[in-house]
Amino acid sequence: MVTATKNITEQFAEQGYVKVEGILDPETVLDPIIEEYHGVLDQLATDLFAEGQISSEFKDLPFDKRLIKIYQETGQAHAQYFDFSLPFSGVRPDTPFWTGPAVFNAFVNDNLLDVVEQLIGPEIYSNPVQHVRIKPPEKFLPSDDNGMPVIGATAWHQDHGVVTEEADETNMITTWFSLTDTPVESGPLRVVPGSHDDGLLTHCLDYEGNGPEFRGGRQIPERLFTKDQSVPLPTKRGDVIFLHKQLVHGSLANVSDQIRWSFDLRYNPIGENTGREIFPGFVARSKANPESELRDPDRWQKSWLDCRSRMAKVNQSGMDDVPFSRWEDGHPDCET
Repeated sequence: MVTATKNITEQFAEQGYVKVEGILDPETVLDPIIEEYHGVLDQLATDLFAEGQISSEFKDLPFDKRLIKIYQETGQAHAQYFDFSLPFSGVRPDTPFWTGPAVFNAFVNDNLLDVVEQLIGPEIYSNPVQHVRIKPPEKFLPSDDNGMPVIGATAWHQDHGVVTEEADETNMITTWFSLTDTPVESGPLRVVPGSHDDGLLTHCLDYEGNGPEFRGGRQIPERLFTKDQSVPLPTKRGDVIFLHKQLVHGSLANVSDQIRWSFDLRYNPIGENTGREIFPGFVARSKANPESELRDPDRWQKSWLDCRSRMAKVNQSGMDDVPFSRWEDGHPDCET
């Protein structure tokens, strides 16, 4: 059992984040995930080869080199194959995602939940705002239409900014960990300590004022916070970073020779709005009602399969039947 000390809870309250070392066992938690994703990459390669998008399935290459080769030949990142979530729109009945048992095992890891419990209480819900991010070295990646790597540094944002207004009072916490050692050159998280005290900041769509490396998506203009106070958070395998939902953060570019492979999972107290209610969450821990805890990865997978069926009927052809964003364009903060 991992118990958060007073120093951990104090740092989280004061700085908006805390890194706790050695929470996840690499051999029993992280290595099975990596092995599981070898099968996901097999499926991606099989599908792309059958469609004529790649010249070979590259079966003889190790995972990272095989992934990079596929990215290079297709010019795309194919992130949806690996993710355990769905797009906000244009979902098809066969849109790929991955919800394997090794991945699920990380969501309900007791050591991880021990610290989450110290920070938000013992009634813990797995919030469906969750992603896996595989970031190969930029020097090996193809470029987008703007001449930037197809996967680069992550723009400045707050996790509060990616959920709808219904979750404004939700005590959502983010847990971030890497399946690989992530030194500074590999593109770890960088955070602005104490920025969670400034409230929710404006997130601007396709904002260009922060530099060309951050084109696309929504981001916080750097003039709205003290960027000079940001710090990188390199990690070892097994370390976990816990983030307040209003902490300003992003990630550095991967300028190393190795892939950077991370999970970000979110949790909130049971009964509070997730900010993405059409997506399925589950009870990860409950001291009051332990029989409500989900420990069956097949049921978790089915919840996402059912969600995919629902999403395939909404938010199609530019429609916004189910909103996922809280932001409107044209805010004065977004003028460059």
